Amino acid sequence: MTTQRNHLRAWTGVILLLGMAPFAGAQNAKVVSSYGPINQDAPFAQIKSERMAVKAQRAEAHKQLLNERYDLTKKVSPDVMMSGGKPLPVGPTAKLRGVTWAQFDALTPEQIKDKGLFPYKPLPFADHAEGGMLFPEMITKPLPRLTRFDLDFDLPEHLLPDPAPAIYLTTRPDLGDVAKGRLITIDNYYEIFNGLLNPKQLEGLRLLVTQFPQQQFNATEDRRTDRPSLGVTCFDCHANGHANGANHLVGDIRPQEFRHRIETPTLRGVNVQRLFGSQRALKTVEDFTEFEQRAAYFDGDQCMAAKKGVNVLERGSQVHFMAEFLALLDFPPAPKLNIYGELDPAKGTESELRGQTLFNTKARCATCHPAPYYTDNTMHDLKAERFYKMEMANGMMMAHDGAIKTFPLRGIKDSPPYLHDGRCFTLEDTVEYFNLVQQLRLSDVEKQDLVAFMRAL
Repeated sequence: MTTQRNHLRAWTGVILLLGMAPFAGAQNAKVVSSYGPINQDAPFAQIKSERMAVKAQRAEAHKQLLNERYDLTKKVSPDVMMSGGKPLPVGPTAKLRGVTWAQFDALTPEQIKDKGLFPYKPLPFADHAEGGMLFPEMITKPLPRLTRFDLDFDLPEHLLPDPAPAIYLTTRPDLGDVAKGRLITIDNYYEIFNGLLNPKQLEGLRLLVTQFPQQQFNATEDRRTDRPSLGVTCFDCHANGHANGANHLVGDIRPQEFRHRIETPTLRGVNVQRLFGSQRALKTVEDFTEFEQRAAYFDGDQCMAAKKGVNVLERGSQVHFMAEFLALLDFPPAPKLNIYGELDPAKGTESELRGQTLFNTKARCATCHPAPYYTDNTMHDLKAERFYKMEMANGMMMAHDGAIKTFPLRGIKDSPPYLHDGRCFTLEDTVEYFNLVQQLRLSDVEKQDLVAFMRAL
């Protein structure tokens, strides 16, 4: 079958890449290609049948991996909410094996790696061999066109952002949340924003909520929707200009096993950022918009894009208009911060103030995340591979992460899960991750203080 042939080619490529001798029977297999199969040799019904035949097995394997790594029980804060009103998930959720968080302080990276103790290994996609855009149920319910027949979303909703995130405009801070619990779509964008935006910005927003063909959502036989689809919109992933937990695989890497899972980041504060894409280091949001439409929407394969209906946006009258609207998306209010983006001593709690001191000193967070927006607008390689072995996990090779852009931490409590691949489900997990990777040896109280400070940003 087509799917089996693709998997055979991919596995052979990994074996050759790792310098291993090909297994018996693979001597005549083709080396993995950078290109996907453009000309399908099977109709839609057969492609769907092949995908459905492996759906349950792969879903069970992924569920088992998640349950082995994490405690997915619903645990949320009773008093800390996201800006849209959803309770904040609390952790850490990572499960430890034969060691406590405090005992990590006495271990070297080599010891942690040799014993297989690192709790935050790279996170595979729900079906890593298949990939593609995958949306949580909280978005497929109001927008059923985003439902895939072959994959279900893998993370529980309490670990995700607000289903209809708040929208704050840099030009009209007096309005507060413009969305007011509404999910912005092609059906309501004009009614809500007409009179608030200029004509260019309104046209840019229209394009951001307009469907364009994408690898899994299109009109060809090689799609992952029951009915032919017009595609996806920018705001299907970046709900209300923020995020909703939708994820996919980075388009830049080959073969398939080495591609990283990518969580959708927020678009709030785009106006203060100078790098776009978690690893691509694109220099403007206009560049990012063009890249997404021409390649990333189609797994980085321009040949597939040509087949499935690439939408080539015109830079001056479309891309620029989209970027002009995106530049209006503001961070949520942070009433405890002063004009320098630092905690006002009269407003911060003792824990938050201690956390700020730690952030700027012992924890060295401010090295990459300086105030006021808590980003240095550059990229860093944490070399987390010091702590885990490069091995396969449900179709993904847990290899090096490489350099990752520094995301702003303003409004960070609204954006779970964390890290570029979402492997840290809560702020507590994020603190534990960096405590390990940076070998900070923070106490339990210091960790709690850092979380309290980040909640105030």
